Amino acid sequence: MSKTLISTDPATGAELWSGTVGDAATEVAAARSAFPDWAGHSIAYRMEALRRFANVVRKKEEEFATLIARETGKPFWEAKTEVAAVVNKVDISITAYAERTPKRTIEAAMGSKVSVRHKPHGVLAVLGPYNFPAHLPNGHIVPALIAGNAVVFKPSEKTAATGEYLVSCFHQAGIPEGVVRLLIGGPDEGKALAAADIDGLLFTGSARAGLSLHRQFADTPQRILALELGGNNPLVVWQPKDLEAAAAIAVQSAYLTAGQRCTAARRLIVEDGQEKPLLDAIAKLIDRIVVDQPFADPQPFMGPVIDNATADHLQEQWVELMIKGGKPIRRLDRPYEDRPYLTPALIDVTNVRDRPDEEIFGPVLQVIRVKDFDAAVEEANATRYGLAASLVGGSPEMFEKFWSHVRAGVINWNKPTNGAPSTAPFGGVGLSGNHRPSAFYAADYCAYPVTSGQANTARAAIGQGLRDPNMLED
Repeated sequence: MSKTLISTDPATGAELWSGTVGDAATEVAAARSAFPDWAGHSIAYRMEALRRFANVVRKKEEEFATLIARETGKPFWEAKTEVAAVVNKVDISITAYAERTPKRTIEAAMGSKVSVRHKPHGVLAVLGPYNFPAHLPNGHIVPALIAGNAVVFKPSEKTAATGEYLVSCFHQAGIPEGVVRLLIGGPDEGKALAAADIDGLLFTGSARAGLSLHRQFADTPQRILALELGGNNPLVVWQPKDLEAAAAIAVQSAYLTAGQRCTAARRLIVEDGQEKPLLDAIAKLIDRIVVDQPFADPQPFMGPVIDNATADHLQEQWVELMIKGGKPIRRLDRPYEDRPYLTPALIDVTNVRDRPDEEIFGPVLQVIRVKDFDAAVEEANATRYGLAASLVGGSPEMFEKFWSHVRAGVINWNKPTNGAPSTAPFGGVGLSGNHRPSAFYAADYCAYPVTSGQANTARAAIGQGLRDPNMLED
């Protein structure tokens, strides 16, 4: 009997979509069969197909954004920016492929040459997250297709409707159905896909899932694994010249997408004894934040988190911080007991015992007071993660020190921790990734280089190590 997966609207609890759970081996086999023809087309052909895809999505912006908003709970204005990112990814990926994987020829002796070209891996699996259910998997799929791979995409079980819609846009653009396959399912189907006959897996999600995949791939070095994981990201605010701007950056960093961004600020590091004006300004902004359903008027800054189970877990993490000595400045409240709405929370955890080094994936910002800037840098590095970090305030010399000493893949100055540009590489160190940055550098893991020594005519002679032919006996 076929199993059914159901997706619900977190803002209302209503059923939004249902679909039949698929079979990983079947989807991989279909992609394997379609791969040779797709890889055999010219790069120009594949790029043009992806441009058609961008046009399909562009025409469906309103409908696509509405679906994303309903399935994730994020504000409609934010869902529209996600659809725009899906469209923009195509031109960015085309530029990145040309820059990161160009064909190069080096002239060598006697009319020969050395060339470097790139080949696709074959069938790549993509596992997508729920927070950006179109943009983030699309950031893997588009460069993979440009390079000539076939793709099997399993969206998060929490946002399967958006995943199905995204795949349908590829097919409507004329990209063969075998080249982009959709696998509906939950964790079991994800594990089956990772173990199937694939040539690589591109994953965006939690560090815990990433570690599991890394262990699973330990015995298969021939398969590529690209991990884009989370972060316990520090935001250091130090002697800011504009207090209101610093407070706005802190709020943007911590609470956009209800804190459900891997680059969201989790820790606010401030100078002990000088923090009150900043915290007061942040608290005033928090009190003005509108938390509401995606299509409310006026538009909210935040919607709900993805589901009730997630809200329950976040509340448990919040209570743990308080039990260990955290001092709430703004509480993590739940206005509706049966829905996953949470208010933005701010808590001083300077004196928390055994402060957990975890990614609290929701609207919780933890304040840590330190004595001087060296201690702020040390605190910024007090994590197993290393995705994003930002310094607000300070001097150019302080930022250079911050940049030089902080371990992270995205290090900003007077900018939020989140919102990394797709025109640059995106990835982290430590538990935040495995040194395969995505975004502009996704081309690097979607194709592999092949070096060829070439000559129009075979010329060869062995000049050493042979006996003189005149000395050989008859």
